[in-house]
Amino acid sequence: MDYFPLFCKLENRDCLLVGGGEVAERKARLLLDAGARVTVNAKAFNQQFICWQEQQQLTLVSGDFSVALLDNKWLVIAATNDASINQRVSTEAEKRRIFCNVVDSPKEASFIMPSIVDRSPIMVAVSSEGHAPVLARLLREKLEAILPQHLGKLADYAGYLRQKVKQKYQTMIERRRFWEKLFTHDRLAQALANHDSDQVERLTHELFDTELEHRGEVVLVGAGPGDPGLLTLKGLQQIQQADIIVYDRLVSDEIMALTRRDAQRVFVGKRAGFHCVPQEQINQMLLEQAQKGRRVVRLKGGDPFIFGRGGEELETLFQANIPFSVVPGITAASGCSAYSGIPLTHRDYAHSVRLVTGHLKDGSHLDWQSLAAEKQTLVFYMGLSQAEAISQQLIKHGMDINMPVAIIEAGTTIKQKVLTGLLKDLTQLALQVHSPSLIIVGTVVALRKQLNWFSEH
Repeated sequence: MDYFPLFCKLENRDCLLVGGGEVAERKARLLLDAGARVTVNAKAFNQQFICWQEQQQLTLVSGDFSVALLDNKWLVIAATNDASINQRVSTEAEKRRIFCNVVDSPKEASFIMPSIVDRSPIMVAVSSEGHAPVLARLLREKLEAILPQHLGKLADYAGYLRQKVKQKYQTMIERRRFWEKLFTHDRLAQALANHDSDQVERLTHELFDTELEHRGEVVLVGAGPGDPGLLTLKGLQQIQQADIIVYDRLVSDEIMALTRRDAQRVFVGKRAGFHCVPQEQINQMLLEQAQKGRRVVRLKGGDPFIFGRGGEELETLFQANIPFSVVPGITAASGCSAYSGIPLTHRDYAHSVRLVTGHLKDGSHLDWQSLAAEKQTLVFYMGLSQAEAISQQLIKHGMDINMPVAIIEAGTTIKQKVLTGLLKDLTQLALQVHSPSLIIVGTVVALRKQLNWFSEH
C-alpha cells in the first residue's frame, strides 16, 4: 500500500490552490464543497474563479507563485500547466511538511485525490494510486449507478433514529435487521428527499410498529428490452437488494448476472402460447414470499405496466395489504425501434403512436378502423402468431397494402434481427423470425435506411 487512505476535515481550514485554469477549477470545487478557506494563485484566472471571488467564496492572488503563500496552509494543490511551477510548489510544501497534490504527476505529490462518490454523509473514494486514473473513474461510475441517490438522506435519518432503535431492539440481530430494512426503503428515501415530513413519519411508524419478520414488500421492476445497458439505475439498485427475484423468460442473462449473487431466483418462464407458471400462482408466490418478510423483486422484460400484467399482480398484493412499489422500464416499442433506426413519431410521417397487443384469440373487438388511420405508427406486441390477421384486418379497413412494416427479433441485443417489407407481405415476413419479436407498421419504417445505426441485419 503506497498511500494511506484517510478522510481529512478541511472545513474552515486554509488551503492553497496554484493554477487558474479548467483543471484547477475542478479541484477548487472539491475544496469549496469541503468547506475549506481557499486561496488561489495564478497569473490568469478563468471566469468561474472571478465569479467565486465576487461571491466571496475564495481569495484570488494574481501573479507568480510565492513561497509566502504556503504560510499557515493545511493543504496545497499544484494545478498549473507548467511542470516546473508544479515541481517548485511541491518541493516548497515538502520542506514545510504540508501535504501537496500535483495534478497529473503523482510521483511528485505527497497525497493523491481519489475519484469520489458523494452521498454525504456517505463518501466512497476510489484510487489506483495514480497508475490508472481512467480505471478509477470507471469504477466510480459503476458505484454511482449502484448506490441510490438518496442514500445520504437515509444515513442522516439513521443518526436521528439511532437512540430510538437501541431502546426498542435489545439484540444486535434485531437492530441489524431493522437497519437493513431502513437502508433499502426506497419510498422512505424519496420522502426524505422531498422533505415530505408527513410521509416520513408515517413510513417510520410502519417500520417500528410492524414485526421485523413480517415486514416484506414487493418491487415490480421493468428490465427493459434486453440490452443490460438499458436497465434503469433504480432497477439495478432494486435487483441488487432483493432477497428473491421472480423473473420471466424475456429477462436477459446479462441482466440476471447483475442481480445480487445470494438472492434466490425463481423462473416463471412465461412466453406466448406456454406459461410455465400460471399467472394466479405467480400472484400467490409474490404474496407468500412478502408475508415471510422477504424483499421480493418481480422482474419483467420491458415495462411491467405495458402488456406486462403488472397491474394484476399488484392488485393481489393490495388486497392483502402488502407494501409494493414500481420501477418502470424501457418498453420494447421504444427500445427496439430506437435500436432499429425507426423513430416511432416523426413530424412528416407520424403524429401519434399506438401500442397494441397482438396476443389475441379474436382480434375482432379491436377498433381496426381507427388503427388503419393515416399519420400514425402501430406497434404490435406478441403479434407474431397473429401476423396474418393483423395484415388482413388493416388492409380490410383501408390501410395501403404497400405500407412499410418491420419485424424486430431479439431487439436491442447482439442477436437482433430486423426484417422490413410491405404490409401485404407481413405474413411471409413473420415466418422468417422467432419470438420474442415486435411488429411495427407505418411510414416511419422507411426511415430505417437512413437511421439504422445498431446492426447490419
